[in-house]
Amino acid sequence: MVKKILFITFFALLFSCKETSVTTMTSASTLALLERSKAIQLRAEKIERHMREWQDSLDRFEKQNVLQNTINDNDFVDIEKLSNYFVLDMKYATKDNFLKKAVYSCAKCYVRGVVAKALIKANQDFMKKGYRIKLFDCYRPHSVQKKMWKIFPNPGYVANPKGGSVHNKGAAVDITLTDLQGNQLDMGTDFDHFGKEAHHSYTELSDKVISNRKLLREIMEKHGFSIIKTEWWHYNFKNKQFKISDFKWKCGNL
Repeated sequence: MVKKILFITFFALLFSCKETSVTTMTSASTLALLERSKAIQLRAEKIERHMREWQDSLDRFEKQNVLQNTINDNDFVDIEKLSNYFVLDMKYATKDNFLKKAVYSCAKCYVRGVVAKALIKANQDFMKKGYRIKLFDCYRPHSVQKKMWKIFPNPGYVANPKGGSVHNKGAAVDITLTDLQGNQLDMGTDFDHFGKEAHHSYTELSDKVISNRKLLREIMEKHGFSIIKTEWWHYNFKNKQFKISDFKWKCGNL
């Protein structure tokens, strides 16, 4: 099909050149036509590739929707087993966080089943606009909360483990947005920036940053999440109550 299109396009271009015939065409004109033909071929191949990728995506979405329907709302689930459309950058499994220490033994994002379903729906809305959710933190075992408190016992930034946090219940996520290629959107500050610049009320930001934060907030709130005032990246799922947990995933003890 592509070859046929290229064949027709080449001769259309060839005969559309004014005052030029096949026998008198200069070598420069021939090279120009060949370059244009090559560019058309590359575009056609790219379109075909994108169509195949899109069909694969639709097939995976269908399979994932079937799987999601089997998930209990209260169960802890690995988000990657339900959807491969998220970007994971689990900061507390690395030293790239405000603690400067890894407190997770491996990078996994677990949340309650109902939270996972809401996240997937939100991510589908973002993808329609050309973006994806990047996850920085999800469920946080209560024992890890104690570790974090021991390292940084400041209630302004770390929840006291006596009362726990929504992260400990599997109903909170720390997130940002990327484009479909994984390039992170500008939100004005880094994740875990503990200053007024990270507050939702802070407005001394570029129009683009304000727009990016607004997009993130509007779609997350649409799907049942709420903010906390001091962190643009933090979202709590507000429609259900869960108990504090110390569930640990299989990659090792935390």
